[in-house]
This record gives sequence, C-alpha cells and structure tokens, in this order.
Amino acid sequence: MSFLMSPDCRYYAWNQSLLSSPILRAGKSLLRGLAVIILMILMTVPPSLAAGSQATQQTALAGKISISGAWALYPLAVRWAEEFQKENPGVKIDLQAGGAGKGMADVLAGLVDIGMVSRDIHPEELARGALPLAVARDAVVGTINQKNPFLKAILEKGLTREVLRDVFIEGKVRFWEEILGTTGQTPINVYIRSDACGAAETWAAFLGGHQEDLKGVAIYGDPGLAEAVRRDPCGLGFNNLNFAYNPETLKPHPGLVILPLDLNGDGQLGPEEDFYQDRNRLTAAIDRGLYPSPPARDLFLVVNKSNIRSVTVAFLDWVLSRGQELAEEAGYLKLDLQAAARERQKLREISHEEAGRR
Repeated sequence: MSFLMSPDCRYYAWNQSLLSSPILRAGKSLLRGLAVIILMILMTVPPSLAAGSQATQQTALAGKISISGAWALYPLAVRWAEEFQKENPGVKIDLQAGGAGKGMADVLAGLVDIGMVSRDIHPEELARGALPLAVARDAVVGTINQKNPFLKAILEKGLTREVLRDVFIEGKVRFWEEILGTTGQTPINVYIRSDACGAAETWAAFLGGHQEDLKGVAIYGDPGLAEAVRRDPCGLGFNNLNFAYNPETLKPHPGLVILPLDLNGDGQLGPEEDFYQDRNRLTAAIDRGLYPSPPARDLFLVVNKSNIRSVTVAFLDWVLSRGQELAEEAGYLKLDLQAAARERQKLREISHEEAGRR
C-alpha cells in the first residue's frame, strides 16, 4: 500500500535523515568542542574585564588641567600632578609657578583652571568669582647668610618682630650693629620679592604691613631671593619654607641659615623658640602653634566659579583626600580631617551649582 506524504511530513522526514547523517554528527561534535574551549577562555577572564572594557572607558577621566601661581605651593603641586596623572593617564596637567598674584590673576581671567595662592584671599577677588580651597599649610621664614659676621650672636639672641619691622618696613635700622647693640656700621643688605607673591604679603603681614611696604632690593621668585641671600654675607631676606630648606637633606640650603625669632622679646633664644635646625622640627613647631601665624599660613588652590569643569573637580577632590598623604613627605602640613571635609563640601556645592546652570 502506498500513501502520499504531506509537505510537513516530507520536511520532517528530510530533517530526520539529515540529523542522522555522519557529516552532521561530526559537525555537532566539533561545535561541542568549540563551546567547551570558549567557556574555558571566559573562565580565565578577570571579573573587571568580564564586566566590559566599555564601562571602564566611560568612567575614565580625560582632559587637560592648567595650573599657575604661588612658588610656595609649587613643590607640592608637582607631586600631586605626578601622582594624579599616574592614576589617570588620560589627564594632562600643565603646571607653572610665577607667584600668588599671577595665579589669582590667571584663574580670574580664565587663563588657567586653578590658581595657586599662598596668602589670604581679598574680598574683591571673592566678588569676582574666586573660590579658594585650603589644601595645606606651611610658613615663611627669615633667612641670613651662613658667613654673616654676627651669626653667633644672632643665633643666641634671635631677632624680634619689632626689630624686623624697623628693618623691612620703617627703614630705621640699617646696620647689623644696631640690632645687636654694638658699635660699627656693617650694612644690612635687605632682599625682598619683585613679583606679587604670598611670601612677601605674609612676611609683611607678620610685621604689620603689606608687600608694597617692604623696603629692599627686589628679586624675582623664591629661588632668586634665596640665591641672593646665599651669595651675600650681609644679606637678609625671607623664603617660603620649602625653598629655604633642602628637600633631600631637610637642612637649610648650603650657605643659608634660618633666621631665629625672639618671640617673647626677652633678648635670648629659649629652648621653646629654637626649632629651625631642620624642616621637620619647624613643621612640628607650626603644628603645635609655637611658630606664629603669620608667617605660618594656609595655602589655597583657587578656581573660578564660572569656569569649573568636571576633570578639575575630580583633581581637587583627590587633592583633598588621597593627595593629603603626600603633603607631609613634601614638607608641608596636611589638613586635619574636619578641615579637609569642609573644603570638599565647598567643592561639591559649587560643582552642583554649576551642573544646575547647565
């Protein structure tokens, strides 16, 4: 008996014969083998990669950050920039020193993303949109030459704030003998800064004035001023802490001596006033409040509220968190936890405001 097969039945019969063919059985074995190999490869992929490189690329920081300003912050900013770029290779940081005045002018003009400022922020700068973030602390110190003919007496007695004011601001005292109460006319060669800077403003504030009140030979930059005093046995100047001390030895640079301050005015340098021999002793004295403020002071990174980008916010937040651990090894005082949290909150608020405007 014969019968006609429906089209569906014909497809089923053909399909069954194909499934039973030796060629397809071999192909199925090959596919099973490939599946096992693929599974083994996938099992060796790290979980971070298994999540997909696309998500990583979407969250990676990229962009350029420009910074200029205070010599005082420059050594620490270099360390911050190096470490942040290691962790975020897509970010390029352009960093230049030039004085606190330049940093503030550049950031307010939109020429840089961040200004380094080592003095108090003026009300008119705040009115123009400056947002200062305290990021570390250091100090300004007086400097004299290691070959000063009166070095022994100076180190024993120290100099008072009042005497230094008479030298730097009033111009009443012009000879070293006048300071020490002896006879003679060995000139005091005073060196000050020519660039608008936090060091000069801070030193002048300690003496009751402003940078424009300081009298002396004007020298550009921290390194230049230190070199001028180092070359002149009768020289007297001032420097940011990390340009007065050698970062490797932690001792004053060869040829320089840190000027001790007779803070209680008793005519001698007591044990509680004698902490200038190395950088760590001085920073410890600053931390304990033994060295006055000024010339101890806060250091700021300043942004313009109208010109802040997400990559800049990320860098500043890093500085106020992980970056703080680099401060002490670079010769600065890091912020305490409460101060760092306060500055990070300021940063969050301004970044939210900027996001809202967009």
